[in-house]
Amino acid sequence: MTGSTNLETLGESGSSTGARIGNVRWTICAMLFVATTINYMDRSVIGLVKPTLMQSVANHGIGMTDSDFGHVTAAFMVAYALGLLVAGRFVDKVGTRIGYMVIMAVWSLSAMGHALANSVLQFGIARAGLGVGESGNFPAANKTVAEWFPQKERSLAFGIFNSGANVGAILAPAIVPWVMIHYGWHYAFLITGIFSITWILLWFVKYRKPAEHPALSRAELAYINQGTTEQAGRPTPWASLWGIRQTWAFAIPKFLTDPIWWFYLFWIPSYFSDKFHVDIAHLGLPPIIIYSASTVGSVGGGWLPAPFMRLGLSAERARLAAMLFCACAVVPVFLINYTHSEWVAIGLLSLAAAAHQGFSANLFTTPSDMFPKSAVGSVTGIGGMAGAVGGALLMVYAGNIVQLTGSYASLFILAASVYLISLLILVLFAPGLKRAESVV
Repeated sequence: MTGSTNLETLGESGSSTGARIGNVRWTICAMLFVATTINYMDRSVIGLVKPTLMQSVANHGIGMTDSDFGHVTAAFMVAYALGLLVAGRFVDKVGTRIGYMVIMAVWSLSAMGHALANSVLQFGIARAGLGVGESGNFPAANKTVAEWFPQKERSLAFGIFNSGANVGAILAPAIVPWVMIHYGWHYAFLITGIFSITWILLWFVKYRKPAEHPALSRAELAYINQGTTEQAGRPTPWASLWGIRQTWAFAIPKFLTDPIWWFYLFWIPSYFSDKFHVDIAHLGLPPIIIYSASTVGSVGGGWLPAPFMRLGLSAERARLAAMLFCACAVVPVFLINYTHSEWVAIGLLSLAAAAHQGFSANLFTTPSDMFPKSAVGSVTGIGGMAGAVGGALLMVYAGNIVQLTGSYASLFILAASVYLISLLILVLFAPGLKRAESVV
């Protein structure tokens, strides 16, 4: 079946195929989208609060420096990395229904705990708790996609739910500055708690595995399982995954590319404040524009393999072609070092963020291409851990280099180059996204 089927099966009005098969899987995808939106709202707040935290206590800050901020965000990344050592395995063992609820409860309580912090150390502790909780979102969501979608729709499903990261990163700068101006920065960390509680209750009531879901038709279940006779079994031994080339084909590109997204998420507000002297009342506008563009990139990147499949490429090679397209689109971001226009900077960052999300939507789908369902959560966790380690290293570097030089130039040069390198590594370790035959 060709990639054009992706659009036919979305259940749009007038689509007889969608009406016949059903659309329960897209309802599940919508819930993943909302969870990811909440996730990114929680983690985005600190970047917007940073200029205020850098002020003195008398001016309602805590005197945080750029280096302090780098270490606080690194604490999040280290905890995120350690959490991913067990998050994917936890989800594989207890399942996505219970696992996802526990994961969201941990990160939401930690996010609200930031409101009690009044020192750099306390922020580091709260940030570490947030990292542990948030480490489970993508392993749980990726495993859910592997359970609920046929292979040819997975990158599109991932692109859709992953766009919640962008929506969360848009909502945070739209809401947080207003909350800070009227109520202070402490309250900025409390705004998502009500959303988290509502989502947990809905997930508990509504979510089941496909074979157990009361609203799923036989036709849709057969569609989800087409192309494979694999049944979700016992989790693959975690230690055995480290010796498989396909694990490294996913993990090394995550180590290289994830830190760039973390840099954008935590440092874009600071960059515009430092270079263009944007005040807090207007600090939300650049991130809103940039993450709006990245939403298009996330969904568009997930859709992008479809036209390559229509040209005759296999699903795996079409995914690699889409990743090459996105990797090339990131390169112009290094030109930001030569512009003095705020709007040119916004444009370059918008293109880079959109291309990152397109690349990520396809990279995140490769574990389900290369591994059985029983291993997808664990492999995703290993790759996410690698990305978090890379992110921690980049956060420390960013904090020190910005404090010492006041320049972001080396960071944008790095951002422009790592995607093509990552794609080359992926192809070398797993040519054609070859399936891992040795997984048992």
